[in-house]
Amino acid sequence: MPTKNNPARMMAAVTDSMKERTGKSLEEWVALVQASGVDPLDQKAVRNWLKSEHGVLQNSQWAIADATARAAGWVRPSVEEYINSQYEGAKANLRPLFDALRDIIESQGEDVRVEGRGGYTPFVRRRQFAVLQASTKTRIDLGLRFTDPPDSALLNSSNPPGQCTHKIAIHSLEDITQEVKKFINLAYNQNA
Repeated sequence: MPTKNNPARMMAAVTDSMKERTGKSLEEWVALVQASGVDPLDQKAVRNWLKSEHGVLQNSQWAIADATARAAGWVRPSVEEYINSQYEGAKANLRPLFDALRDIIESQGEDVRVEGRGGYTPFVRRRQFAVLQASTKTRIDLGLRFTDPPDSALLNSSNPPGQCTHKIAIHSLEDITQEVKKFINLAYNQNA
């Protein structure tokens, strides 16, 4: 059974209450999308159509777009497939930085789990506490979620990835200092 607050459980909750919230079941929405002419494999186009044509709210948009794509044959990538796609081509040189940061983040506790996303990799305890995002060809942003942020020139609160409150730019292995490791541990502990 899915654990509390994991994506499968959240998707199930949205799906279970869909008819009550939108007036249609998930199956009815999938059939409507299929008949609309919108490409069922273009999940962004499906979400935009659902919002503009039917006023469907965000969580329901995601559930309907996912179900429609799966009905058309799409298979959701594994976490590792998501990660591999983020660190190929021009960003392949960032993979050693990702791997080093991932090791540090996962070593915080046995309750840390990694989730797959298209543009970034979230690390979750009770809630998302860290994110790694290959933001440019030369930089990974380490996003951290703080309830009580420390005062440091390293921490930037401008446009952090995922659900994070702050980010740290990582350009090389030398940027992964003891202070960065301390901040990872602090974010982990503040999100218990």
